[in-house]
Amino acid sequence: MRHMITPRLQTLIGTVIAQFALGSVYTWSLFNAPLAEKLAAPVNQVAFSFGLLTLALALASSVSGLLQKRFGVRRVTIAAGLVLSLGLLWAGQVSQVWLLYVSAGLILGFADGTGYLMTLSNCVRFFPERKGLASACAIGAYGLGSLGFKYINLYFLEQSGVSMTFTMWALIAGSLVVLGGLLMHDAPIQTTSQVNNSSDQRQEYSLQQSTKTPQFWLLATVFFTICMSGLYVIGVAKDVGELQVHLSTAAAASSVAILAMANLAGRLVLGILSDKMERRKVVGIALLICTLGVSILLFVPLNEMRFFMAIACVAFSFGGAITVFPTLVSDYFGLNSLTQNYGVIYLGFGLGSFFGSMVASLFGGFEATFSVMLLLLGVSLCIALWLRAPKETQSTAISWQASLSSHTR
Repeated sequence: MRHMITPRLQTLIGTVIAQFALGSVYTWSLFNAPLAEKLAAPVNQVAFSFGLLTLALALASSVSGLLQKRFGVRRVTIAAGLVLSLGLLWAGQVSQVWLLYVSAGLILGFADGTGYLMTLSNCVRFFPERKGLASACAIGAYGLGSLGFKYINLYFLEQSGVSMTFTMWALIAGSLVVLGGLLMHDAPIQTTSQVNNSSDQRQEYSLQQSTKTPQFWLLATVFFTICMSGLYVIGVAKDVGELQVHLSTAAAASSVAILAMANLAGRLVLGILSDKMERRKVVGIALLICTLGVSILLFVPLNEMRFFMAIACVAFSFGGAITVFPTLVSDYFGLNSLTQNYGVIYLGFGLGSFFGSMVASLFGGFEATFSVMLLLLGVSLCIALWLRAPKETQSTAISWQASLSSHTR
């Protein structure tokens, strides 16, 4: 029996457990109003902590691979669980907004980001023959974490108040991340000599080479836009429901469950679709759906049904696009340097969320931010429709030059 539970199966189980707990940060909109009341601060100032959280998350994700190389996935994951607990415990006791930015923003985001990409990529490397399945299990657990912890955190908010809720959140989520870490093993190093097969010969770009192409920065712009739109709406959905749609607290809190289910559906539907059609077109579909959702929020008189439909569109697009994007980056720049190339583009995850929160804070709320989103979505949609891989662009240029040369002869 002992030999039936292999290290890679243990790692898969541990990754699912840890990712479920790490996904709990996406219940943040439940806490904006209670914390605003407790700290006597505007909701937009409190919501800014979620922007800092996602910025710290993205920065930590980009360096977590270095921590794994030095200390191993088990130790880093356990440390991330402990730091996550400390950040949440401190957030429940703060009396000033700037302390919330440090505890629930920087510290919690750093802990969550350290665990997220590192455990995901480590798990996928254990399953080279079933990378999609392993990725789906981990990413699905992360998405379901916001749904599961919605009910956990909402229960304690109703029963015990905001400070005790943070304490229970810290104990439960931190324990799950530590438990998951105890089950993990470092994946064996994969050889890269057979990354490309005979039917799929891609040019391989190092980070230095890829950053010299316009495609890299255009993809980064699209990713930034997707993350700004999705993360801002996830962070303030409950507050928009209460303040603009005039929903009850209980009805507005349902937005967290809708966001989680739509996010998960987007990952599954667009992820599967990306194996059947060109991935940039799948991203274009995601951008169209997101544009529809933001347009409803901005221009259509909102009732409960329209509001839920709008935020579902945004969450569906966000979940699907960030699932497709790593593979899209590999389509354009190859697999050998995917970690480095996608790691830099992934900074747009935090920068996008931070920018959305900054726009809301500077210009006074939801409508200004939705307007900026709509503008960026239009630009990104044009990019997705026009963009071609560097290899395709070079091939087109060579063909055109050859054709011109033959005509001049």
